Amino acid sequence: MASVIQTINDRYKKSAVVDVRSGDTVKVHQKIREGNKERVQIFQGLVIRTDQKGSHTSRITVRRIASGVGVEKSFLLHSPLVVQVEVTKRSRVRRNYLSYMRDRTGKAARMTGIGFDKEAVNAVHDEALEAEEAKIHEQKAVEAAEKAAAKAKDEAELAAKAAEVEARHNQAAASEALAESTPEPETKDEAKST
Repeated sequence: MASVIQTINDRYKKSAVVDVRSGDTVKVHQKIREGNKERVQIFQGLVIRTDQKGSHTSRITVRRIASGVGVEKSFLLHSPLVVQVEVTKRSRVRRNYLSYMRDRTGKAARMTGIGFDKEAVNAVHDEALEAEEAKIHEQKAVEAAEKAAAKAKDEAELAAKAAEVEARHNQAAASEALAESTPEPETKDEAKST
């Protein structure tokens, strides 16, 4: 019988995660929330450390060079903010913690690649995550439809106002033309002078 802590931990684990090892070059797709907007940002780099592989707190540390500065980020593999981890290259290493890579740049930082089946490694299907993504896409479609309906309504109101203004303009032009075409009656002063 599993302990209470183990059952709670298992509840927060993803059903499947990619087998990531130290020395892999990965693309990590992470959800970023800015205000009420949500987007997915990709962080690509070398995995220099893997921690607690079997646990719900399994973590990878990814390093990359951005504008000449080394940047390291740690990602919890079972976090709901990590959408996808994609292994793009696998290298031969003999350690779990590649701290020596921090001191290496350029050609010295190259690693010997090994062949692996990309499709088999990256083929991970998490039903809950796919359902959540479908829900997000559905929400975006509903929001887009609402925006389109609101825009169409605004355009219809503007068209109605434009038609009303044009009708008033035509009516004013017609009454002005009618006033010009009818002769003005002579006034008493004009009649006396003639």
